[in-house]
Amino acid sequence: MASKKYSCGADGYYQTKVWDGTYNADGSKHRITLRSSKSSRDLERQVAAMKAQIESRNYVKNTDILFIDYCRSWLNVYKSRRSNNTKRMYENIIEKHFTALNVLKLKDVERIHIETLLANAEDKRRTQQQILLTFSAVLKSAVSDKLLAANVADDILRNTDKIKYKPSEKRPLTPAEKKAVFDAAYKYDSDQAYAYLIYGCGLRREECVALTIFDFNFKKHEVSVSKAYEYITNTPGVKDPKSANGIRTIPIPSKILPVVQSYVESVKHSGRTQLFVTMRDKKPLTKSAYDKMWRRIVESMQTACKEEIVGLTGHVFRHNYCSSLCYQIPRVSIKRIAQLLGDTEAMVMNVYSHILAEREDVEGAVNDAINF
Repeated sequence: MASKKYSCGADGYYQTKVWDGTYNADGSKHRITLRSSKSSRDLERQVAAMKAQIESRNYVKNTDILFIDYCRSWLNVYKSRRSNNTKRMYENIIEKHFTALNVLKLKDVERIHIETLLANAEDKRRTQQQILLTFSAVLKSAVSDKLLAANVADDILRNTDKIKYKPSEKRPLTPAEKKAVFDAAYKYDSDQAYAYLIYGCGLRREECVALTIFDFNFKKHEVSVSKAYEYITNTPGVKDPKSANGIRTIPIPSKILPVVQSYVESVKHSGRTQLFVTMRDKKPLTKSAYDKMWRRIVESMQTACKEEIVGLTGHVFRHNYCSSLCYQIPRVSIKRIAQLLGDTEAMVMNVYSHILAEREDVEGAVNDAINF
């Protein structure tokens, strides 16, 4: 005689917990209790019926909400605490790409719809990657809201090929560009100070433009980063650094120290506290004012450079800073490099692994370890 799958409790009921096809806030499966006063077999039938409902997408709330309307609600409610850049990315994908499905009901979403969106963005691999990322997140959210059954996201995405996207390779400054940083005749002292700070301290743009006179300790030759600017519109808004690691103190190299100190002192004597401001009203640097400043910096460097400068951005300076530090290993550790950058050790290892590999002496290390 076959044994019973479920035991009868002291209250006279057979019961078990089963997954209802939704998820808790922490990502764990949400389970409900099924009970039977009849028998273990009757409870088994209930469990089987529940699983069948989930598989057939029936165990969901009845709603005729449009896919595009749910996407907008998802962004406004569930992603409201994300960074503005991330929210803008989601908004761009929803409003420029998902609107192609503007008459589609959420409950009618199928694999063909994600394939259509990807086809509409053909030859734009980064955009396709963002479309797939957003589409997947929206479906999983709908599952948690009991608007779609749990297997829907898997059914739709299981056979959708992953988007392979490789960002353009980062580059450091060329030797000629490095020389031009210091040979350039900058139009304004602020241009020179900005170029020197991103060169010698590896600051992100949003960190550098937010600096004040109070962030410098010239007795210790240090600059502290505790805030950043972001440009949602033309006017800057104060925000925290990119991550918790972004709050840090960085040594100011002797090569740039005199110029930086002189500029900070001149700002202090003018009665201002903000290092970089608009020319007209001396308010915090706007996006358009920053763009003008950056064009002047590049033009000044180009005049002093013997080769054509192409694709020079502030991030090239930051990449150059990290690359230069990596070549100083083991004088400086990967952990310390990450701290100076305001990033993680994993990022340093991932992005600069080729430099770390160059620094290794595998054969010598093996010989020293074994040939004692």
